[in-house]
Amino acid sequence: MRATAVLVLLDTLAQAALAGLFVTGDLDLLAWHSANAGILAALTLLQAGAAAAVWRRLGGPAWPLAASIALAALVGAQQALGEARVLAAHMPLGMAIFGCAAAMVCWAFTYRPRPRPAEQELPAPVEVAQ
Repeated sequence: MRATAVLVLLDTLAQAALAGLFVTGDLDLLAWHSANAGILAALTLLQAGAAAAVWRRLGGPAWPLAASIALAALVGAQQALGEARVLAAHMPLGMAIFGCAAAMVCWAFTYRPRPRPAEQELPAPVEVAQ
């Protein structure tokens, strides 16, 4: 989960950098920005898979899975807005995606799974005096 969350965050930062360089006049970077959007979409799906594993295998909370699925959906909407050149929505949504990605990294590095009841140690047997 940590690795995928970091990759999503770094790729989101790369998207912002590509967009910033594009608007300064390097028109070739628009194609890179568009291609990288597909990579970001794939990474968000990997993150959702990792969140599902944390939830199912480690007994973690379900909200990171829901948040990862929502993030994947937002990236899909972001791609559609970008292709349609609806920049008034595309740019603020990009900032929201970056914020969500940063929050997922923070959670991934602070979450500590608790042992499941079957994995907890049993108390030491009590000795009975005779």
